[in-house]
Amino acid sequence: MSYDDRFSPEWEPLLEAAWEAWGNAYAPYSHFRVGAALAFPGGQIVAGCNVENAAYPVGLCAERGAISAAVARGLRRPGPVALVVVTEAESLTPPCGACRQVLAEFSAELLILLANRQGRVLHRLGDLLPHAFTGRHLGILD
Repeated sequence: MSYDDRFSPEWEPLLEAAWEAWGNAYAPYSHFRVGAALAFPGGQIVAGCNVENAAYPVGLCAERGAISAAVARGLRRPGPVALVVVTEAESLTPPCGACRQVLAEFSAELLILLANRQGRVLHRLGDLLPHAFTGRHLGILD
């Protein structure tokens, strides 16, 4: 897979899955929909969308929703190799800090494509969350 180029055709199935999830987002309070899709070795794609709640702290981000769905399917190790996050915001929207931490639990080298209707940019999770605290600090995971 050649996810290193933000315009690689490899991203298209992930973009489609993320936009489909975006359409299912539940955002009646902020009206800020987010869709996310993770790619795993072997070609599996798992998507998620944000789900808000009137009690704001208990809402769920799209990225953590996708990770939860992947874990429910038994997709843990090896972790995801790529993530797409889509919104209709004018500026490209990276994962929040909590999502970055959760993503780092499963893939320190995750490639993240941020996209909207106007463009896209490619990041590495390690650049968005340098020095992440993971299981290796506890002597549990490598």
